[in-house]
Amino acid sequence: MQAGRRYSLLQLIRWEKEPLLIFLLFDSIPVALYHFFGWEWLHIPWQPISLIGIAVAFYLGFKNNSSYERLWEARKIWGGIVNASRSFTVMARDFVFDDSKPTVEEPELSKNLIYRHIAWLYALSFEMRKLKKWEHNGKAERALRKALGTVYSESKFEILKKYISTEEYDYVMSKGNRSSHLLSLQSKTLTALRKADKLEHFRHLEMQALITELYALQGKSERIKNFPFPRQYATVNYYFVLLFVLLLPFGMLDVFAALGSGLWVWFSVVFSVLGSWVFWTMEMIGDYSENPFEGTYNDVPISSMVVGIEIDIRQMLDETDLPQPIKPHGPMDILL
Repeated sequence: MQAGRRYSLLQLIRWEKEPLLIFLLFDSIPVALYHFFGWEWLHIPWQPISLIGIAVAFYLGFKNNSSYERLWEARKIWGGIVNASRSFTVMARDFVFDDSKPTVEEPELSKNLIYRHIAWLYALSFEMRKLKKWEHNGKAERALRKALGTVYSESKFEILKKYISTEEYDYVMSKGNRSSHLLSLQSKTLTALRKADKLEHFRHLEMQALITELYALQGKSERIKNFPFPRQYATVNYYFVLLFVLLLPFGMLDVFAALGSGLWVWFSVVFSVLGSWVFWTMEMIGDYSENPFEGTYNDVPISSMVVGIEIDIRQMLDETDLPQPIKPHGPMDILL
């Protein structure tokens, strides 16, 4: 996520330098043929091109709204994880004690629950970084992920050893969905505490309800990660924008050629590039907003959120040996 006020114009141009150069080259060709070789038949009346442009604009608006909804829903889901984590922590800290001796607290049992929850947070964030076939994986994105440290790796799960026992770690790593089985372990532990009279019945139900809520939030996050923006919409939108960008210089040529002979016709290159840039940028913004967990520029910053939650809930245990918050990375202020 970009954590500054906005991308600078230079950063935006660098992001799109390749298509901008292609637009400049392509849009200059019909003007050069018209101006130097007298190919007057190249210009196309503006009206049919503008009709296509209006249709593309409406379609772009639909796609970008839908992409934004996916991005914003992902942020709301992880906001729910923040709130549920705080609630679970205070319950784990305050609800666990010996029923026969209500004044005797069980800090180690509470800590185990809270630390296992932190392990769940890390495991879920790692699983959200697994690259899907439909996510961006070009040379620039691979280099960015490497620089940001968001490349998925099995070795990242070793951090879980700080929060759970070796036995639990081996059990979880033998499963396909590690985060799901960490919640399963939480549920088993709560049941064991209830049977041992370390957790009162109604408080057990309250904490179990939170486990259910965490499962629901995880499932929603996985739904966005594992189900792409429908490919038929993404594909058609891409080709419609491409069609409009290809036709645009010929329509602009018609407009500026009507102003008279001379250098007026070369202004069509400027406005063709600007028009193509606007439509292509809108397409790229929607394209990069579809997948809010792929570890690039415009993601939901789940890595920093996990560290923030860990700091918050461990402070509830009055711990002081805490990790440092993740700061925005590089000149683009990207928050992981």
